[in-house]
Amino acid sequence: MSKACPCQSGKNYEECCGPFIEKKEFPKTAEELMRSRYTAFTLADIDYINETRHPQSENDFDEKATLKWAKESKWLGFELVNKSNGGENDEGGKIEFIAKYTVDGKKQDHHEVALFQKYEGRWYFMDGDFVKNPTFVRETPKVGRNEPCPCGSGKKYKKCCGA
Repeated sequence: MSKACPCQSGKNYEECCGPFIEKKEFPKTAEELMRSRYTAFTLADIDYINETRHPQSENDFDEKATLKWAKESKWLGFELVNKSNGGENDEGGKIEFIAKYTVDGKKQDHHEVALFQKYEGRWYFMDGDFVKNPTFVRETPKVGRNEPCPCGSGKKYKKCCGA
């Protein structure tokens, strides 16, 4: 019985990320590599994650911490947000994604823009940047605790709606 691929492509694991993780073939696109790396995290296959890093990548890889994170997380899903280039005939690509998981019961979103590059005909993960949440901007001025309540009661905010 085949199981659905953790990368949520809609395909079975054996038809999707399985051949890459089991080293039967190489991903043909940056998206296939990204999805297979997510699946490797769900399986805590740190060797695959490390082997798919670009040989000239300058970012540090803490194998022990990565393994701990992968094992202690409950992986909930992969969402492809955006991609540019990264096709079979490209040399580079960029993929924005969200990996959803929980740690200690707390839901987390790992939102990243990842860069991929071909090296000797194979796709590799080069580097990634976290996407920060947009800054919250108030539409109305903040009411101070000692200011009159905006509801019109005549009381201080802290004694009325701010209580």
